Amino acid sequence: MSRQISCPRCNYLVDPHESVCSQCGIDLAIAAVLAERQLIKPAKSSPPASVTPEILVPRLGEYLVEKGELLPSELDQALNYQVEKARLGRPLLLGQALLELNMIERETLDEVVTLQILELQEALRRSNRELEARVDERTQDLEKALDKLTELNQLKANFIANISHELRTPLTHIKGYLDLLYDEELGPLTVDQMEALAVVKQSEYRLESLIEDLIQFALASRGDLSLNLTPVNLVDMIQKIIEQYSIITESANISLLVDVPSDLPPVHCDQEKISWVLQQLMDNAIKFSMAGGVLKIEAHQRGAEVSIAISDSGIGISSDQQEEIFEPFHQLDGSSTRRYRGTGLGLALSNRIVDAHGARIEVVSSLGVGSRFSFSLPVVEKVLEI
Repeated sequence: MSRQISCPRCNYLVDPHESVCSQCGIDLAIAAVLAERQLIKPAKSSPPASVTPEILVPRLGEYLVEKGELLPSELDQALNYQVEKARLGRPLLLGQALLELNMIERETLDEVVTLQILELQEALRRSNRELEARVDERTQDLEKALDKLTELNQLKANFIANISHELRTPLTHIKGYLDLLYDEELGPLTVDQMEALAVVKQSEYRLESLIEDLIQFALASRGDLSLNLTPVNLVDMIQKIIEQYSIITESANISLLVDVPSDLPPVHCDQEKISWVLQQLMDNAIKFSMAGGVLKIEAHQRGAEVSIAISDSGIGISSDQQEEIFEPFHQLDGSSTRRYRGTGLGLALSNRIVDAHGARIEVVSSLGVGSRFSFSLPVVEKVLEI
């Protein structure tokens, strides 16, 4: 049942969905408008004029002349009468002035006011219908545009997926023969050949990583980003990543700091995908840091979540570009001679993976100072043994 309200005119309790007060018979919409105007009207020392529906009729005089109920000279006389009364401290409405001057009957005045209100209401309805039609038309246009955009995104995702799979097939053969050569299964190699082969293998690994990024991004774009949610020991996961990157940071002369308590509770996530996200964030931190810089990975429990953060003392990101870094294929330095390599998919896909976990990657960064990327994962709820 709807909560009842008081009629603005007689204070009788009425249902707000009703159009007319069952006690005094006033139109509740009109009464509400009048009451609102009274509430916002500035306070005056003189007694306020009586409130009638005439307030809703801004051109009553002209309307009466148009309808032949009043002569132009009579309207001028009534307006002058209004001014005189206001000067004497007794302001009154035009309708009241006409009644006091016996220029119109009360019944005629009420009828004209009612007719004009009805005309105003009809004009308002017509305007609302036209507005609704324009809104519907615009909504349909936007829906069509959105459908078209979805189709285009689907086409792009399919194209990326197909190309990526086509690239993966010959790369598998290249990788296989490189492994055979490196293990000297096809004959011994000289030291120079081994060094050259090591460079080729490193490039092959990078190419394989880029292709895998393309495939994963295409799957995510098509809605195929499935998660295998399990309880994960975050301490062990981070420790493996630290071991993986300690040699890289050491060779780049970047200090690696770790702040991860050993008693962190397990979190609920897809271990493989979150590990991939952390590796992407580590890669970015190293990529944009100079020799002598500092990289820090930390994880702390915050209530029912564990917050994970990777920060660096690198070049930083300006505030107006911090949203752009999550756009697919976007590089802040888009020139052909840019210093920092990459497809621009790492952060875009990382953001989608974290988003699929019900979280978001937060960025705090300043130019020339460094950046901090963080996100949270839910703690695994403990099951009470009975």
